[in-house]
Amino acid sequence: MGKGAVVGTAVVACAAAAAAVGVAVVVSRRRRRRKEAEDERKRKAAAVVEEVEQAFSTPTALLRGIADAMVEEMERGLRADPHAPLKMLISYVDNLPTGDEHGLFYALDLGGTNFRVIRVQLGGREKRVMKQEYEEVSIPPHLMIGTSTELFDFIAAELEKFVRTEGEDFHLPDGKQRELGFTFSFPVHQTSISSGTLIKWTKGFSINGTVGEDVVAELSRAMERQGLDMKVTALVNDTVGTLAGGRYLDNDVVAAVILGTGTNAAYVEHANAIPKWNGLLPKSGNMVINMEWGNFRSNKLPSSEYDKALDFESLNPGEQIYEKMISGMYLGEIVRRILLKLAHDASLFGDVVPPKLEQLFVLRTPDMSAMHHDTSHDLKHLGAKLKDILGVPDTSLEARYITLHVCDLVAERGARLAAAGIYGILKKLGKDKLPNDFSQQRTVIAMDGGLYEHYRKFSTCLEATLADLLGEEAASSVVVKLANDGSGIGAALLAASHSEYAEAAWF
Repeated sequence: MGKGAVVGTAVVACAAAAAAVGVAVVVSRRRRRRKEAEDERKRKAAAVVEEVEQAFSTPTALLRGIADAMVEEMERGLRADPHAPLKMLISYVDNLPTGDEHGLFYALDLGGTNFRVIRVQLGGREKRVMKQEYEEVSIPPHLMIGTSTELFDFIAAELEKFVRTEGEDFHLPDGKQRELGFTFSFPVHQTSISSGTLIKWTKGFSINGTVGEDVVAELSRAMERQGLDMKVTALVNDTVGTLAGGRYLDNDVVAAVILGTGTNAAYVEHANAIPKWNGLLPKSGNMVINMEWGNFRSNKLPSSEYDKALDFESLNPGEQIYEKMISGMYLGEIVRRILLKLAHDASLFGDVVPPKLEQLFVLRTPDMSAMHHDTSHDLKHLGAKLKDILGVPDTSLEARYITLHVCDLVAERGARLAAAGIYGILKKLGKDKLPNDFSQQRTVIAMDGGLYEHYRKFSTCLEATLADLLGEEAASSVVVKLANDGSGIGAALLAASHSEYAEAAWF
């Protein structure tokens, strides 16, 4: 090989080496930039998560302050303060079931797009509920926006058909009229145990001619048109019905709480502690109060940017503030809003924000619960849920763990705030401490609603928080008890305890 060839080869080799070095430098720079970008993304994600942790923090001292605020608002409502967020509605239920009730009673439970008709045969303290039957009926959509007459005629017709199926196991004594408890879960201004005027329709109903009218009178006229000989003896809210059903099974029940799609509470108040009560005090000395506690609000409630945005964009801004923090309608939506911020600020689900994540209420609380209860090491079930709901084909393990943590933060805050509300009721009743004689009298809270019943981590956290607020000694006497589907049977029991044929058995 000549000298020139050798030199040429060396030059080519040097050029190739230089090119290789250049490529390596480029690759190294790209890797460094990718690592820097990934580190920056992780830093942003951590910053959002830290901000949420701080905003959703509910230290015990804060919960005690919220409970005190709840007591203060309860007292304002009982004084009929027009500016009180808690209306503390008088239910006119002054004698709850005792277990001595006898006879055949019906209930109608209307609270949404379905209603239930129920009948029970009661056999007194020894036999209790001897037999019960029910039927669920869907309301045709056109009746939800039709006229009052059309709606109540449909309901009365279905009730009349149900009565016609009454078998030999159910017995109505001669000369007695069938009696009905009517659970009506819409805002009502109650004027007696068996009358109340509709304030407004909710839950998708928009019916002319009923607002301001007595809903019991509307139902009674419809039953007459169907030739149905039945009298409404009790008009009740579903929470009051749950309280009645709980008391029937356990005489130590003092309050009922519903934690489902929405939330509410009712409790037994001393009649002389109700300044707005006009007229004779009830013989029992007690009165059930429907708190409508979903509308509780206080500057002590830890309202985050996500809560404020949710409220602002809701159909009822400024209302139901407490409900929007603790109920099943909203928990999944709060999680969605936090994940959306993580997607925008920290590319949690990749470079493109999943379009479905922009949709209001696309993430429901049952989905949140299913993700939260995933115990697999790689959270594969949570990942499958995110794929089904958000359309993200593949999520990183980091994204799945962050999602799990967000669910934990939102559920824990909701459960702890709900526990603070229950603690407030116990404080109002003076049952937050053991009696001076240290007697172990039980205090029972009847709980109903799918959120409490099915979201195990939520209910476990609620009970643990309530025990912490009460302290070891007082907590030993307080029992939280599931009263599954108590509102329907509770209405029938209230029809029995307020029957015109029975002597009142007071509290």
